[in-house]
Amino acid sequence: MMPTKSPSLRTALPRHAARIAKLALVPLALMTIGGAVAADKKPAYHDYFYFLGEMNKASTVMVIENKIVPPDLGKKIVSAVDQVIKNGDQPGAKRPSDYLQYEPLILAIAGPDGSRMHSGRSRQDILSTNRRLMQRERTLDLMEAMNKSKAEVLELAEKNLDTIVPAYTNGVQAQPTTFAHYLLAFASSFGRDSTRLQEAYARLNLSPLGAGALGTSSFPVDRKRLAELLGFDGPIENSYDAAQLGALDQGMELVSLCSNAALTIGILVQDFHTQYHQPYPWIMIQEGRLTGTSSIMPQKRNPYGLNVLRLQASDIVGGAMTFQLEAHNVSPGMPDYKRDQVEKTLELTSNAFVKLADLLDNLVIDKDRALQEVDADYSTTTELADILQRDSDVPFRVGHHFASDLVTYGRTNKMKPADIPFDVVQQIYTEAVKKFDFERTQFPLTQEQYKKSLTAQNMLASSKGLGGPQRTEVMRMLGVEKAKLDKDVAWLQQQRQKLAKASANLDQAFYKLGK
Repeated sequence: MMPTKSPSLRTALPRHAARIAKLALVPLALMTIGGAVAADKKPAYHDYFYFLGEMNKASTVMVIENKIVPPDLGKKIVSAVDQVIKNGDQPGAKRPSDYLQYEPLILAIAGPDGSRMHSGRSRQDILSTNRRLMQRERTLDLMEAMNKSKAEVLELAEKNLDTIVPAYTNGVQAQPTTFAHYLLAFASSFGRDSTRLQEAYARLNLSPLGAGALGTSSFPVDRKRLAELLGFDGPIENSYDAAQLGALDQGMELVSLCSNAALTIGILVQDFHTQYHQPYPWIMIQEGRLTGTSSIMPQKRNPYGLNVLRLQASDIVGGAMTFQLEAHNVSPGMPDYKRDQVEKTLELTSNAFVKLADLLDNLVIDKDRALQEVDADYSTTTELADILQRDSDVPFRVGHHFASDLVTYGRTNKMKPADIPFDVVQQIYTEAVKKFDFERTQFPLTQEQYKKSLTAQNMLASSKGLGGPQRTEVMRMLGVEKAKLDKDVAWLQQQRQKLAKASANLDQAFYKLGK
């Protein structure tokens, strides 16, 4: 559910291997403006031109190693590919994204023989590979944003182990819980998203390159070597799948993950909104960037941070639906589902987690007010019915009916639970149990036992079930979630180190062939 103090998204992997290797070991720097999270600042992702250059370097290495191109000509192609990349890196230079616009730049330097680097390739497999390279970058950034968010959830939960708050079902106060127990529920949900993202990444990080248009070619293209050079875990085996189908279901999987996370974010923000619009809420937002005063009503503090995040969660769900519509009923070879809608949705989701972190960093939790909210209602009467069965052998339905009558009386007379006179409680019990022909009509609890049964502290301390809000169980779950987060962080670092190493190896192999 939670915060990431200010997950800034990492900067894109640089082209040169030494810098890449260094960055792979450094946590993302926080993007701040005057000490506040720059939640709307976009990370510097690599563009089509960059990845076309990486694919050209990998293809050049492969065709020389597999003797599709002789070494002397290979040096000429290496020089041309390198020069085109350097030219495109100059300020204001054109950086074409279409290979048919890119290749003439190589031919202008190396002549027609420069096209031999393209042996066994097609714009189809190039585009499918480009999509995966760009999605891979954004998927890892999303994983980082989610990790940082979860770290904030756990930190906030640890600070609120004993903060009693109301919990709601059907929009009505249901039972008391602790803020820590509540937060850990969202940590668990987002943790499932992290697991799904890792599983999806394993399917994403497979290479289509070398599949050609759909049926490979008569050149001895080493697709495994191409995958290795670009940091993929391997190639997509079936060439038709690689060039034509993989972008469809892989994209659908990624945007579905984003949509799922956005739905959970929406639930969380809706909960905050429900509290925020009360006259005396127990959740407030620190006045500043995330709140705004009305242009006419000076008392209003509009929850800008909540509003923006709710809207963005809707945009993510809409982005997922847009991709589904683009990809629906499209013939193979068409570009509809090979456009950038998946990347846009991944970026928007990462940014949503950044905004969520920023919001949670600015929450103000009034513990006393939260407990007042619980004490003012009847959400502990479930425990009253349980105590009657457990300690006095009153069947649950009988005790439940009595508790319900007690609530009706209290609300009708505008009384809090603790304000109902004990003799009235006894009378209500006697009348309630008669409806069940229950022989023991005398209320079995003492006044002290009755009052204790209605306290939130007693109800939470009495919980015994797995995953409940009792302190010992919350602390156990907190430890479990911390261990899961450690594994997620380690996984992310491992993937980035693998990509850094692959990039370094690609540059080493490429430039060595040019000597």
